Amino acid sequence: MNRQLEKALLENLALEIIYEKNDKTFSKRTILINDIQANYIKAYCLTKRQPRIFKIESILAASFVTKNYKMYA
Repeated sequence: MNRQLEKALLENLALEIIYEKNDKTFSKRTILINDIQANYIKAYCLTKRQPRIFKIESILAASFVTKNYKMYA
């Protein structure tokens, strides 16, 4: 999965992720990655329309989105 995250960052591609939240519920998000750290990623969440931080270990699945999104400044 790390290769997908790196490719999304380098090529400015949107990802759809399935994420396990702290309360053990699941969330489906579409994101644009801004930065990748050892344990988390910083991303703009297109679903919530806000910057968010996601723990990499909590991302259960990721796939590239076919619709084109532009990175927000």
